[in-house]
This record gives sequence, C-alpha cells and structure tokens, in this order.
Amino acid sequence: MNKELSLEGFRMPGEWESQKSVWIIWPYNKKDWPGLFDNIPEVVSKIISFLSINQNVNLLIRNHKDGIKIKMILKKFKHKISNIKFHLIPTNRIWVRDSGPIFLINDKTNSKIILNFRFNGWAKYKDFQKDDKINFKISKITQIKKVEPKVKIKNKLKKIILEGGAIDVNGQGSIILTKECLLSKIQERNPGVSKFKLEKVLNKYLNVSNFIWLNKGIEGDDTHGHVDDITRFVSKNTIMTAIEKNRNYKNYKNLKENLKILKNSKNTNGKKFKIIEIPMPKPLYVNNTKVPASYLNFYIANKIVLLPVFNDKNDKKVLLIFKKFFKSRKIIPIDCSELIWGFGAIHCMTQQEPSVST
Repeated sequence: MNKELSLEGFRMPGEWESQKSVWIIWPYNKKDWPGLFDNIPEVVSKIISFLSINQNVNLLIRNHKDGIKIKMILKKFKHKISNIKFHLIPTNRIWVRDSGPIFLINDKTNSKIILNFRFNGWAKYKDFQKDDKINFKISKITQIKKVEPKVKIKNKLKKIILEGGAIDVNGQGSIILTKECLLSKIQERNPGVSKFKLEKVLNKYLNVSNFIWLNKGIEGDDTHGHVDDITRFVSKNTIMTAIEKNRNYKNYKNLKENLKILKNSKNTNGKKFKIIEIPMPKPLYVNNTKVPASYLNFYIANKIVLLPVFNDKNDKKVLLIFKKFFKSRKIIPIDCSELIWGFGAIHCMTQQEPSVST
C-alpha cells in the first residue's frame, strides 16, 4: 500500500465533493484563548449544530462526563443529536485540520485510506504529542487503514510532517501551497527536504502533479503561511483568493503577488482557473495582538458553507459573493471574532471525511 498511491488510483477529493462526516475536536486548551476561553465552547457548539442538521459529526472529547455537558450547550441551538458521535480521544488543541487525518478515496475500488502525516505543533509549540496520535485512534475507530507518508533524507526514511491547512486541492491533480510555510527555514517542518523532493512525495501520496506555489500567507498567522487563510479551491476550476485594497497594510503586497501567480496558473489540462477575489476584513487585533482574520477560512459541507465573519464592513459583501457562487448550498455566517484569538477559524477546526460510492 505504501508504494505509489497515485498509481493505485487514490486521490484527495475536493472539499465540495460528497462527505460521509466531519471530524471536530472539543476545545479544552484555555491557553489558546487567554481571557476569552469561556465563550469558545458556545461558538464551537454553534458550528457543530449547523453541521449536524445535514450530516454526521464525529466529535473528539476527553471523557464521558464532557459529553453530558456538551449536550446541554448544544440545546441552545437547533441541532440533530443522532448525527453527533462522541469519541474518547485525548487531544492538545482543537485544530484537527492540521493534526487529524487526511482521507484519500479510490474511485475504481470504492475504498478509502487515511494519510497519517506526522504533526509537530507547526514546529512552534511544544505540546503536540496527543495530537500526533489522533490518527492512530481514528484509524481504529473507523477501521480505515492508515498509511505513513515517508521521505528519504540522507539515506534514512523519515515520516513527513504536513498539516491539512498547508495545502488545498481540487481533487483533479492540482494543489495550492505556500513557500513561506513549506519551504522556509522558519518553523521548518521537514529539514533536508527540497522543493523538488517535497513535490515528489506529495505527487506519490496525494496524487497531485500540478503545483501552484504562492509566496506568503497573512500577517498574524502563527503557522507561518497556511494556505487555507488566503486561497482556496471552490470547484475543479475555480479559486477564491484574499485581496487587500489598502496599500498601507502589510498584506497588500503579499496578497497582490499571490493573485498574480494565480492568474498565470493553469489546471492539468492547461486551462486558466477562474479567480474570485475576496476582500480582507480590516486588520483585527485581540489584546494588541494581530490575529489572522480572513474570510477564506470557511468550511464547505454537504449542504451548507460555514463562513467566518468579524463584525466588519466587508462581511455583507463577502456573504453576497459566496451566495452568488455556492448556489446549491446555504451560506451560514459565524462570528469568529473571538474564535480567531486562538489563531484559527472554521476550516482549521474541521476535517472532512469523504464518501465513497457503495
């Protein structure tokens, strides 16, 4: 199984493709939201509730007692409790997009596997050991076989470190990533792995051959350049990307450079992508600290799109853009102006499990 997964027909689907469930972690780490933690469980409950109405939610909790407390909070919102499954899995942080499984499907054999990339706390935080073991437990629960992506460095095989928020795919061979996150010496994930080697590994495991390398992410992002804050595929040939109109803001230059790269990029058939420009909210600070507020950290579910909003004048404008594009899905705005104090939003705290045809 660990040979060329791409040759066996496995691929990582686009987020808009049919989902079996969504995986979420309950918030416990008070250090991630100093002074605001008390409000976070309610925001997370709102997100879980909206998702549960139309699809299964797998929620990771630490003990059975928490399940009782969570059910009480969920009662504040319209939800479908029969669609929420609780799993006892210890965790360090809520950001399952980065620590959790990346699911691949095989359209020929109708099978599914888990890619268990290594997680090291974004090469920034020391407490990540529980999060690095999440996939072992999920693989056991789901009975889905896991594969450990490895790369040869100085004649030694090492597990590759990769977070789900560092990549975005269209399910048809194209992938968007940033040099800042994956090729920088700062918060370096895989020392000794060149751009060429990384592309080779991602081609082998994710079945991608068309690499769209953007330069930098946004200011305030503690992951050092995650792509899911700035640029996302919303269909096979459509990309939404963040733009900053104010020349005085640091993001102006970086996002402009990224837009230029996207406009010149092509799909695997050599055709240009349709680019939808999404304005940035005004710079957001919590306790004098810049946080990575962006509308691009949305989540596409089976029947809805959860859109982060920030009590900003651009909220309405972006909501209209999303409604115009996602015609078959309901757009639900979620106020993330406190959630973002943990340096992540809706996409960071969700991980889709795709469906396979049966």
